[in-house]
Amino acid sequence: MPAIPIDESGRFAGYASVFGRVDESGDVVLPGAFRKSLRRRGRGRIRLLFQHDPKEPVGIWEALAEDGFGLWAEGRLVPGVPRADALRRLIERRAVDGLSIGFRTVRATREPATGHRLLSEIDLWEISIVTFPMMDLARIAPGKPPANSRLERSLAAAMDVFKH
Repeated sequence: MPAIPIDESGRFAGYASVFGRVDESGDVVLPGAFRKSLRRRGRGRIRLLFQHDPKEPVGIWEALAEDGFGLWAEGRLVPGVPRADALRRLIERRAVDGLSIGFRTVRATREPATGHRLLSEIDLWEISIVTFPMMDLARIAPGKPPANSRLERSLAAAMDVFKH
């Protein structure tokens, strides 16, 4: 059986966004799109919400970083918050596993052939745990990737795409 996607203290991790893939709204996030926002805001000013609802903060982000595959996020649900406690149980049982970004577009172009919007700079406000992510690959991962190798993490996530 695969590793449980959340630990007993409410810590979980996964890709909040994946580079170079078209999401359900026709957007494509480009590598480096989060760089300025992460540097300016830091993880402490990016909220962890449920379903993008500003009235539903459920935890804190402990680490946010771009790698070659996308925006990697490591968060922790706050114990004692009823929604966070329920989410921990739902994630543990794999009933909810989506992640989704809330942002303002700073810089984008339109791909003439497809009409897709290419997002080259994003002002990231929040990342939510969601039932249905706009980017299908934006999911809470079962188990924590090796902290010493972004390449290993990117390859493991890419290989997971081929399993489905």
